[in-house]
Amino acid sequence: MTDAPYTVDPRRRLLALTQGYRVTQVLYATAALGIAEALSSGARKGDDVAKAIEVPEHMLVRLLRALVSLDLVTEPRPGEFALTESGALLDGRSPGSVRAGILFEGSVLYQHWSDLAESIRTGENVYRRRYGVDAWTYRQRNPEWGNLFDAAMQEYSTVRVSEVVDAYDFRRFSTIVDVGGGRGSLLAGILKTHPTGSGILFDQPAVVANAPSVLASAGVADRCTVVGGSFFDSVPAGGDAYILSVVIHDWDDEPAITILGTCRRAMRSSSRLLLIERVLPDNPRDDLSAYLQDLNMLHSLSGRERSETQFATLLTRSGFRLTRLVRTQGPFVVIEGEPVERPPHDHLARSSNG
Repeated sequence: MTDAPYTVDPRRRLLALTQGYRVTQVLYATAALGIAEALSSGARKGDDVAKAIEVPEHMLVRLLRALVSLDLVTEPRPGEFALTESGALLDGRSPGSVRAGILFEGSVLYQHWSDLAESIRTGENVYRRRYGVDAWTYRQRNPEWGNLFDAAMQEYSTVRVSEVVDAYDFRRFSTIVDVGGGRGSLLAGILKTHPTGSGILFDQPAVVANAPSVLASAGVADRCTVVGGSFFDSVPAGGDAYILSVVIHDWDDEPAITILGTCRRAMRSSSRLLLIERVLPDNPRDDLSAYLQDLNMLHSLSGRERSETQFATLLTRSGFRLTRLVRTQGPFVVIEGEPVERPPHDHLARSSNG
């Protein structure tokens, strides 16, 4: 693909940007129909694929040729199609698959983003406005939706884990507490490279219920304790490191301070806080995806992405001092904080009001 013609004519460029939804739905249709699974064994004729997934051949071939234009499929011979390396990631059974993420983005988020203007106009996120509850409550009440969300988050985490483990040395910590750690992919990845360490996985009971299989498959279950609860109330005490991976961006400043305050009370003075988050660059042109994700958090959860200065302020208000930022090979940064001896009065007051 090339966007060269659209860089010349501003009107065409705007139209190309507007029509991005078409690519989203091409990917969604491909994932939903199981096309990558049907092509997983190698090149096949279009009619064979159509029979395998039970759709009309002439319709399918048109979709396959759109996938060729996206470099997700090749057509080595007329009417015969095969997956590219990127296209293979649409197969839900392949290592590194992004299928659940595409299904989530192309259905749930796709529907919700049509409401972005209302979120900005009213200041109310889409879940509150459409369903009268927050996103977490809605997912609990709608398990199919919640399971798709969990599966998508698991996929996103798989890529992030290797980048974080490669960038940051966790071996100085004996006990690592993963707060809001989902099914435990990050903690498992850390402990696989840290054979003498132990971990505590903490998240809502319904979420960590799915963690034992993840921890067992990584061979670290015997070094992990799984605890269910709410980080607005308490988190396990006595850890050497407290990790919150893409958790704080779910929340605006006041609830974020409450969460960090809960962690602060559980920590020793020698413990360290590790936030794994995007850090907004000062110039929006430097990272479009970060600023789009900021809108996603505003729109979906009333949360936000933050700059380094905003993280420093947030930590100060929560009883920490920002000590350093460790950048990964991907879009995420490990933001390290240490507890201050006397948490600010502002932090104590807000935490006690939790």
